[in-house]
Amino acid sequence: MKDLIVIVGFGPVGRDTAYRLRARGTPVRVAQRRQPDDLPEGATFLPCDALDPGSVRAAIVGAGQVVLSIGLAYDGKVWRESWPKIMTNFVEACAESGARLVFFDNLYMYGPRDAPMRETDPLTSFGEKPAARSEATRIWMRASQAGRLKVAAVRAPDFYGPGVTLSVFGDTGFGALAKGKAATYIGSPDLPHDFAYVPDCGRAVVTLLDAPDDAFGRPWHVPCAPTRSARDILEIGAKAIGTKLRIFALPLWSLRFVSLFMPTLDGFREMSFNWDRPYRVDASDFARRFWSDATPFEVGAAETARAFRALSAR
Repeated sequence: MKDLIVIVGFGPVGRDTAYRLRARGTPVRVAQRRQPDDLPEGATFLPCDALDPGSVRAAIVGAGQVVLSIGLAYDGKVWRESWPKIMTNFVEACAESGARLVFFDNLYMYGPRDAPMRETDPLTSFGEKPAARSEATRIWMRASQAGRLKVAAVRAPDFYGPGVTLSVFGDTGFGALAKGKAATYIGSPDLPHDFAYVPDCGRAVVTLLDAPDDAFGRPWHVPCAPTRSARDILEIGAKAIGTKLRIFALPLWSLRFVSLFMPTLDGFREMSFNWDRPYRVDASDFARRFWSDATPFEVGAAETARAFRALSAR
């Protein structure tokens, strides 16, 4: 297998993955529309438009493996139109080149679930964003089952970490606490909810990149720290930076009205099922095959809160 790994999307998980790979000397190319300012030393960059098949093919030339870790605007129409095209482009490009594909995914394709989510749960047709993720999943699964390429998905729940501003524990969570304000949380902060720490997500991606071919052809769930409530997690961070925890809980029923004045919240309405019940992820398959020592919140939440405090002090 060729040594070069192409990482498409330099968001929190793509960035962590790139730095991990470069720390051990693995050749890395980062590809996305704009060159980031903080590429790890020794990594190269190539512009790539994930919606353009030719651009995708050019971006992965010479790669033994490709990591797809992009994010899209949190808009159902954008997801419905773009995710099937993006997945098709990468499946076709990797099938043509022989590169293995690792897709960093979320858990939306399961839809509303009351039991802990497992990789074998059926795909949902619920809503726009969950249905779009389901369709993207069907595309890579069909290609994998047909033997056209080696592909695996690394699925994580809502993730958080230092510098992750759009997380529920980001600007409106630990970022607000670091500025002496109340953290804003959608739904009840007292329901048990699984969250993944970005360094654990990057570690899981690298684990799959290092895995033999028999680990491909299926999704894997990223291990999470033992389930806690958002209030517990925010309290850990608040104590780490020596501030009093205050939470402004935004009731789910209010999203319809609040989104009239804050359009960015409209995208959360169809995803209310993530916040109106306990949200648990079963990562036992990954734990049995690879590792299970996810970063405890006492470390992850504290580090994230301190990072936001350092930013607020600038």
